[in-house]
Amino acid sequence: VQLQASGGGLVQAGGSLRLSCAASGRTFSSYAVGWFRQAPGKEREFVATISTSGGATYYADSVEGRFTISRDNAKKMVYLQMNSLKPEDTAVYYCAAGTYSSWPDRYNYWGQGTQVTVSS
Repeated sequence: VQLQASGGGLVQAGGSLRLSCAASGRTFSSYAVGWFRQAPGKEREFVATISTSGGATYYADSVEGRFTISRDNAKKMVYLQMNSLKPEDTAVYYCAAGTYSSWPDRYNYWGQGTQVTVSS
């Protein structure tokens, strides 16, 4: 599975962005997909994950209620809708495919990151 994240950019606090993760490979629907982020000088942290069917989702406390993860297996796409953005959401965002988990080491395939910058 190959993944490509896109949709990042510069937005003011309180604004919204939608990140997309495009996948290739016939087995995409067999994998859970997670979003992670890494800010400068910090470790990569879990943001959200979605199960293979899309029936289950799980969020980090810091984004619960503001971010929504979804997937379209027919299009091999996963989305992260980010609302009410805060400056502390600034980071490089990565999508990854693997096992439904908040742990990065449960994900086998990673896309390149997309930069999200939230100005105050």
